[in-house]
Amino acid sequence: MHLLSKLSVVAVLSFGATGLSGCAGVAFLGRPVIGTATLYASTASSEFINEQTKLGSKNGESCVTSILGIITTGDASANEIARKANITRITHIDNKFENILGLYAKYCVVVYGD
Repeated sequence: MHLLSKLSVVAVLSFGATGLSGCAGVAFLGRPVIGTATLYASTASSEFINEQTKLGSKNGESCVTSILGIITTGDASANEIARKANITRITHIDNKFENILGLYAKYCVVVYGD
């Protein structure tokens, strides 16, 4: 196989893998929960605000959605979620991320506290 042909195959495979891994997921870069699966990803992670094991008596959730990484809507900020759920002391935060074929992605934050 000629060098140019080999380079073309590598370029096509690299582009295909990158493209499928999530144009929509680009909207949430920097979050530790983003998977690199090419067809489907569904992950979750936690952030403890303090060392106590009790989650708190209240919780609230909000999500951000993205289509192709072009249209992204929502507010998943911990402060806004806590305000809406009347939480004055955050004890724990869960993160969830879902990506389908890089076409649709959803990032959710769940805040627990009192």
